Amino acid sequence: MSDRTTIAFYDTVVDRTLGKLRNVWREIATSTRGVLSGVPRPDLPEDDAQRLRQQMQSCLDGAGGEVSARARAAELGRTYLALNRDGRARFLQVMAEEFDIDRAAVDRWCARLAAAKTPVERTPAERGLRAALTAPRVRLLRQFNALPEGVKFLVDRRGELIALAKGDPALQGLADDLRDLLADWFDIGFLELKRISWDSPAALLEKLIAYEAVHEIRGWTDLKNRLEADRRCFAFFHPRMPEEPLIFVEVALVNGMAGDVHALLDESAPLGDPNAADAAIFYSISNCQRGLNGISFGDFLIKRVVELLTAELPRLKIFATLSPLPGFRAWLSREQQRPDLLLPTESKPLAAVVGNGSAPPDLVQLLDRPGWHEDPELSVVMRDPLLRLCAQYLVLEKGRGGRAADPVAHFHLTNGARVERLNWLGNTSEKGLQQSAGIMVNYLYRLSHIEANHEAYRGEGKVAASSGVRHLLRNR
Repeated sequence: MSDRTTIAFYDTVVDRTLGKLRNVWREIATSTRGVLSGVPRPDLPEDDAQRLRQQMQSCLDGAGGEVSARARAAELGRTYLALNRDGRARFLQVMAEEFDIDRAAVDRWCARLAAAKTPVERTPAERGLRAALTAPRVRLLRQFNALPEGVKFLVDRRGELIALAKGDPALQGLADDLRDLLADWFDIGFLELKRISWDSPAALLEKLIAYEAVHEIRGWTDLKNRLEADRRCFAFFHPRMPEEPLIFVEVALVNGMAGDVHALLDESAPLGDPNAADAAIFYSISNCQRGLNGISFGDFLIKRVVELLTAELPRLKIFATLSPLPGFRAWLSREQQRPDLLLPTESKPLAAVVGNGSAPPDLVQLLDRPGWHEDPELSVVMRDPLLRLCAQYLVLEKGRGGRAADPVAHFHLTNGARVERLNWLGNTSEKGLQQSAGIMVNYLYRLSHIEANHEAYRGEGKVAASSGVRHLLRNR
């Protein structure tokens, strides 16, 4: 699929979900007479915004019992769905700014707590302060939990807020409130791990195509190949979002540690025997719900999948990823002016091939040259410096908070993996060349070392790496 086709396919999946919400919530909203308040204009002008405030306050007042409260929440949701992009932003702004905590009430309860002398005085003051610190908008958000698809609605709203909230304290506060609610609701204990196969519902398979974030699924034939007998696909689901994967992982069952993603994705390759495989290669992990960013369950996914595969296929001995390095090219671009970026033993062969005499070769400029990886002479002399720099980037470079500079590396190192092997030209797709200079990395999950690797990385920032990877750094 082209990028345009993929976006259209994703939009179709999203539109279908929104259409379902409108229909289901309309039935709930009309189940109680007197709830409907009319459809606002798409851009939510001020007079409609005033009616929206009344709607929100009506939801908070809670008159009429549980059925009426559910109907009011459904109507509020339908109001949101009737708006265009600008109207939805105004809707969220009203909720964020006008249904925040009452800071005067917080100050009063703080003063009362500070003045409390005995437990009898302190307990009600603490209770009052806790209540005052819960914004009315949080109570509004919780009401959607009782609606069909309500949790999915809130997840998507946080996805919108992540983009809208930049530089806006009120919207950021609303986004944080939603994150805290969702973190409680999406505790790992509530999630169910399911295998996805070619026999899974077509609507779910469509979502795999739409949500795949690492290696684009080019159509139904490609998807079928990824779900064959020598492949596995597992996803986490939440009971309130049973048709929506939260995160999924694609696994290839092969012999030996794979280093070329094109071989794994080759639709014409012969079908392997999963019972004869000794390696499970995790070649794609995709988060499906942007609104759950920052709520981590990917580490649990890998560990649970390893447990399932070990039970099903006892011959498996190797559990490793075949991963991109999405930040490597960007890091190289930032470092390109360093005079010591290339070693003398690397500069001379490069200069000889590109014919620039004594001038030091520009490695980043060479990577921008179309088809450089298909030039056998050029790719040979670029191999050693790029692999060395890649090892440096993964093992030695640090980002924010002392974490690994590469986000995928940080994910796997946090989970207790080891940087095992770098694979030259393991992904020569356009995306692979742009992000990772065509290099891929295997992160090895050795079950007996996971805990120690995790502790060393989280506690000391120490990156577990094989002797082969560290050998690449010997001349640094």
